[in-house]
Amino acid sequence: MSDQKREAWKVFQIIAEFVDGFEQLSHVRPAVSVYGSARLKEDHPDYLRAEAISLALSNAGFSVISGGGPGIMEAANKGAFNGSSASIGLNIQLPHEQLANPYQDISLNFRHFFARKVMFVKYATAYVVLPGGFGTLDELAEILTLIQTGKSRKIPIILVNKDFWSGLLAWFSSTLVEAGTINKDDLNLLQICETPDEVLSTIFDFYEQRGFQPSAEEEEVLLEL
Repeated sequence: MSDQKREAWKVFQIIAEFVDGFEQLSHVRPAVSVYGSARLKEDHPDYLRAEAISLALSNAGFSVISGGGPGIMEAANKGAFNGSSASIGLNIQLPHEQLANPYQDISLNFRHFFARKVMFVKYATAYVVLPGGFGTLDELAEILTLIQTGKSRKIPIILVNKDFWSGLLAWFSSTLVEAGTINKDDLNLLQICETPDEVLSTIFDFYEQRGFQPSAEEEEVLLEL
C-alpha cells in the first residue's frame, strides 16, 4: 500500500476513535478528569491521595476519567470503581509503561494522543492534576491554553500537592508574568488543594450559582475543540 493510501486510511482510524469516544462518553456528565504520573506505586502518598480523592468524587456523583494506565491513573480508576459513579479509562497504546488497569467501568482505547486529549476535556466538569512527568505537564499546559484562549469553557483546574507544584507556580509568576508572556490573572485559573474535602468544596463552590451542565454557549465552544 502506498504512503498516500496509508495516510488516507489513517484518517478513518482517527474518525473512528472520535466517534467511539463521543458515543460512550456523552452520557457520563458530570465528570472529573484526573491526571498524574504512571510511575508511582500503590504505597506512594500521591497514589493514596488520588485514590481517596477519586472515591470522594465518585460518591459525590462525579464520574472519574483517567488515562487508564498504572500509577496515579490506576489510583483514580480504583477510587472511582469502589465508589458509586462510573470509572472511565482513556487508554493509549504506547511502546512501554501503558498497561490498562483493571478498575474501569468504561474502557476506551486510543492510538492518537490528540483524540484522547479531546475526550479528557470535552466531558470534564473539573480537572484534578496530581504530580506527574512530561505527559502530565503536557496535559496541564493544554488545559490552561484551551481555557486561556477561550477554546474551552472555564472550569476548575485543581493542583494536588502544594510542595510538588509550588516551584512551577513560582516560575509562572516570577518568569512568565514578569516577561509578559502570560497575564497575572491567568494564574487564577489554577487552585491548590490537599484533601478530598478541599477538592469537592472547590468544585461545588465554582458551580454554586449554576448547574454542572454546559450552557448552550459553552456547548458551541466544546463543539469547536
